[in-house]
Amino acid sequence: MKLLFDQNLSFKLVELVSAAFPDSKHVRDFELVRESDDVVWAFAAKGDYAIVSKDSDFVHRALLLGHPPKLVYVRAGNTSTERIGRLLLDSQDAIKDFLSDPVESVLTLE
Repeated sequence: MKLLFDQNLSFKLVELVSAAFPDSKHVRDFELVRESDDVVWAFAAKGDYAIVSKDSDFVHRALLLGHPPKLVYVRAGNTSTERIGRLLLDSQDAIKDFLSDPVESVLTLE
């Protein structure tokens, strides 16, 4: 299960979730921090990553275009990286089910 964290989430999440999602990366790992959503979207689709983001623009894109890539949308407001990491780990079964679902494009975590 390959997750790609976008620039509005901390790169520290990669390490926090590595046991559950060992192939996770952050956009900075690929020098995509300053790239547009279009570029990140295309990169994730080509690399078989699911995007993890707090950016509602990705939700609109996912609903309009479908997948790939899939989107894990984190609606946690202004909170700590540790809390977001805990949310992802607590939701790992739901995330894994979502990533293997052939129909759904967006999973919202709150």
